[in-house]
Amino acid sequence: MTVLKTSARNFFAHKGRMALSAIAVLLSVAFVCGTLVFTDTMTATFDKLFGSTASDVTVSAKKIDDEQATGIPDTVPAALQQQLAKVPGVAKSDPDVTSDQVTVANAANEKIGSSSGAPTIVSNWDPTESKAVELSSGHLPRSATDAVIDADTAGKKHVAIGDTLRVIAAPGDFDVTVSGIVTFRTTNPGATVLYIDTATAQTKLLGRSDAYTAFGLSAAKGTTDDQLKRNVRAAIGSGYTVDTAAETKKKDQDDLGGFLNFMKYAMLGFAGIAVLVGIFLIVNTFSMLVAQRTREIGLMRALGSSRGQVNRSVLVEAVLLGVTGSVLGIGGGIGLAVGLMHLMGKAGMKLDTSELTIKASTPLVGLAIGVVVTVVSAYIPARRAAKISPMAALRDSGTPADGRAGRVRAAIGILVSAAGALALVAAAKADKASAGGGMLGLGVLLTLIGFVIVGPLLAGVIVRAVSAVVLRFFGPMGRLAERNALRNPRRTGATASALMIGLALVAGMSVVGSSMVASADDQLDSSVGADFIIEVGNNGSQPITPAAEKALTATQDIAHFTHYTIVNARLTLPSGETVSSDLSAADPTYPKDLRLKTTQGNLVDAYGKNAMSVPEGFAKDHHLKLGDELKVVMTSGRPAQLRIAAITSDDTTIEHGSMFTNIATAREYLPADKMPGDFLLFATAVDGKQKEAYAGLKASVKSHPEIDVRDQADYKDLIHSQVNQLLYMIYALLALAIIVAVLGVVNTLALSVVERTREIGLMRAIGTSRRQLRRMIRLESVVIALFGALIGLGLGLAWGTTGQRVLAAEGLGVLQIPWTTIVVVFVGSAVVGLLAALMPALRAGRMNVLNAIATD
Repeated sequence: MTVLKTSARNFFAHKGRMALSAIAVLLSVAFVCGTLVFTDTMTATFDKLFGSTASDVTVSAKKIDDEQATGIPDTVPAALQQQLAKVPGVAKSDPDVTSDQVTVANAANEKIGSSSGAPTIVSNWDPTESKAVELSSGHLPRSATDAVIDADTAGKKHVAIGDTLRVIAAPGDFDVTVSGIVTFRTTNPGATVLYIDTATAQTKLLGRSDAYTAFGLSAAKGTTDDQLKRNVRAAIGSGYTVDTAAETKKKDQDDLGGFLNFMKYAMLGFAGIAVLVGIFLIVNTFSMLVAQRTREIGLMRALGSSRGQVNRSVLVEAVLLGVTGSVLGIGGGIGLAVGLMHLMGKAGMKLDTSELTIKASTPLVGLAIGVVVTVVSAYIPARRAAKISPMAALRDSGTPADGRAGRVRAAIGILVSAAGALALVAAAKADKASAGGGMLGLGVLLTLIGFVIVGPLLAGVIVRAVSAVVLRFFGPMGRLAERNALRNPRRTGATASALMIGLALVAGMSVVGSSMVASADDQLDSSVGADFIIEVGNNGSQPITPAAEKALTATQDIAHFTHYTIVNARLTLPSGETVSSDLSAADPTYPKDLRLKTTQGNLVDAYGKNAMSVPEGFAKDHHLKLGDELKVVMTSGRPAQLRIAAITSDDTTIEHGSMFTNIATAREYLPADKMPGDFLLFATAVDGKQKEAYAGLKASVKSHPEIDVRDQADYKDLIHSQVNQLLYMIYALLALAIIVAVLGVVNTLALSVVERTREIGLMRAIGTSRRQLRRMIRLESVVIALFGALIGLGLGLAWGTTGQRVLAAEGLGVLQIPWTTIVVVFVGSAVVGLLAALMPALRAGRMNVLNAIATD
């Protein structure tokens, strides 16, 4: 009980010194809890949506693995409805026609679909839709030209009742007039949803009036879903997919689960980095508090306190810190989750905060993380406190450094860093990305741990080097700042290591991202011969419609077009092994549009009759050579015997690992209704007519807003923007770790000022001005920040360079160091150090000289 009282008294006596450590715990726990609450809320909301929209039993087309993407959904015959109506237990059967392979445009030919990646869905209106939405204005579809749109899209895209919309689907385009607006009962998952009448949906979305995409069956009173499923199975056989409401909900959950789990674990990963950085802050805080209370602890030992009691006293303080930070962090996490929900709303996914889901496990996880991390972080300082002898009560504050321990630590750090460096070298020399990736992960982990351990040794070298360049212009205050930073290398190393982790990850990702862009640019310049690349934007599942293709191919000043699609197939190798793959099927002009290297044969030969190519790695793994014949069964098509006429090099980022064949070959072995539509068109202008051809192509698709026409410069810009969006998202998530690291610098300086109170008073007494004192503290902070930046950026460059070498096997052949980013981060670190020192420097400058000198 005495230990608890002493710990509580010390904790509240030094609550100001604990505050920044508590903030670090708060931020880390908030990020973890916020992620859990946000993803749990999304899961619960979508579960509610899926549960409300599922029919008791749904009958749909039998799922075909690797089905061809024709742009038209799978169908069931309309005549099946009569058969289903006679099944025992069926109260009602509602036909459904739904397609997400469509584009909807307004009267100005502007797409009104989501730009966040959510689908555009056009469906027939049937009674089951009222489970998910309710009519808020206007009327439901009554004729072939009526349509009802969801309220979220209507509000964002300024669509009103009476407006004309154009629906672009594979069978053709058609116009509708908005007759009503519906509101989702639960949530709009970000999709644009349009309802039309059933007959129109059949003919315009499916291209036929004798089919639907599914039937929703309602069970008669007293009939369970499972009983109804068995009855339906018995009546219609196994040629269809029959799911109960629970099974339909489970499938929808599984489809969404991959995305939600990726988001959840990615965010938790970055939260883990912030927790790791926070450990350094907490270790530093307790180490400094123990050092400052050396005489006090020595006196406790002299009065009879055992080592265990002193140890427990410090750990109890850590528990109080962990509990305080965790409780605040749990509340902050809920607030963060609400903020993320509003952010998702801006992006098009409306999540209702009334559906906020806080599982009992979430606060328990937050509390466990905060307390465990804090106690583990405080364990080493606590053990150090327990070793303080009663004689320390007679000495000045502070404990002598353990020189032997420092040497052992340095030796271990050097060995671990060397092992990490060897792993990075092995990764860079690996032949395959899979093997190299494992060694890269090991190298990153070992070098990170090694540099953290060896930080105090590096501090003595790097701080002196930085000081010689940065502080030489600041005279005596610069020299004092250097000596202060070197006074306790272990503390300086731990403070800088926290900053190092975040900056190393930023630098590493920047190198990989820049190399991706540079490699893609190089491949475009060296390999792509086509002047223009044409595709459907923001909808990877929708092929180019025949109407759009007809308009494009009528453009003047084009030397040739190349049609390109992807065909799913199963290959039987000479060894008898069967593998699933896809074939890039294109016109014989494709080798002109994409100049790929071959290791054997010529790519143009792969476009001959019954011929194909395979990539170098695939050929090597399966012992294939030129002239070998493969049995190729294209999904829903006839078997073909295709001869390997070329083996392409893996040294490319564009079409890496692709197999090529003539599009005519695909058409020969596939029924017309199973032939995938063109996903890309390549166009080459007549010599000297590039500008005219580009303008002509743009004009030809003016009435086809789903089509994007890009020249090579446009395509480079697209790649740059996609990579930059990914990097900006990663930087934003890493910002939390960097914020915690900055708090560590502030806390270290603040506690250092308290530790040096008497020294600061003496400096003021012998003539040091307040301004000089503040400058000294600021310069010390800048040096520590630059030390962390140098080792962090150095590590990041090593990681990024190794990552590029590992990915070189996948075509990432150009190493690009983003020097501008590196310089900006380095200079920014100095600014961060300067800002971090403002409050500690201000406090040091305001100290009363006499009171400071009188401090023990």
